[in-house]
Amino acid sequence: MVVGVLLLMAACKPGTPSQYIQPDDMEDILVDYYLAKALAQRTASEQGVNQEYGFALYTEAALKKHGVTKAEFDSSLVYYYSRADRFDAILQRVSERLDEQALVLGASEGEIGKFASYKADGDTANIWVDRTTAVLMPVPPYNRWEFNITADSTFRRGDALMMMFMSDYMFQTGSKSSVVYISVEYEDTVVSRNLHFSVSGLSQLRVPEDTLRDIRSIRGFFYLDGGNEASTSTRLLFLNSVQLIRFHTKEEGYATDSIPRDSIGGQLPTDSVGSRDSTRRSGTLVPADAGDSLHRVDARTDSVATRREKAPARVL
Repeated sequence: MVVGVLLLMAACKPGTPSQYIQPDDMEDILVDYYLAKALAQRTASEQGVNQEYGFALYTEAALKKHGVTKAEFDSSLVYYYSRADRFDAILQRVSERLDEQALVLGASEGEIGKFASYKADGDTANIWVDRTTAVLMPVPPYNRWEFNITADSTFRRGDALMMMFMSDYMFQTGSKSSVVYISVEYEDTVVSRNLHFSVSGLSQLRVPEDTLRDIRSIRGFFYLDGGNEASTSTRLLFLNSVQLIRFHTKEEGYATDSIPRDSIGGQLPTDSVGSRDSTRRSGTLVPADAGDSLHRVDARTDSVATRREKAPARVL
């Protein structure tokens, strides 16, 4: 009886219509499609080939490998995009597989990869512990990727931080707008930094050293803005080679170890920090689903929120 019920439930489970690419095949195609794009970018950089031309060739070859036309691929993307929960499961598997292809994506080469081999107890270290690749789409809750790191014995007073990552947009239509937000909790202070980015490539976000306090934890999120575009328009944000670099400061004069101060092909925010009481802090409000309590983002300046003694932690 039980077996019969289970078989009936399985038979009634909705599947993907035959005119669209099936989930396993879509997963394989998305992986190859994205790797083709990454390969086109590398070829353009190393051989001076036009990137758009190279991308067209590589992606056409990727689709041909799976016996799929560009029209079939686009229509299937629209179908899955309108079924966000099912599409998210595919994208999670794509993220895991792209993580395994980090070398192909360039994670161990150039500026983005020069910190990858640093040990956690060294003066300079990559302390990122989450997966290094993710795919976001502008449909809550799949438009947000949160992270939380607790400080351990390898942290020191005066440590500085720098977030580095590669972004790549796959948009059929619509404006591109994303933000990465970092909140660093010290003993009695919370320092928040954010960076808005709207183009593919390397981005950086620095949190300068605080020589008077110890870091307790680091929280934050990546967020893809959905805007007012139609939900049937395919819009994906690929994040890869994500790193969070911690720099120990030198004892003499608290000079930070070799933190890049200029842009290296990405986007670097100003080094200035504006200090305001948390109860008076204002800013551009990102939708609440951008990170639960971590949703107040100041798009104009960096901010420092100071808590009163014995008051509960407040992260705006």
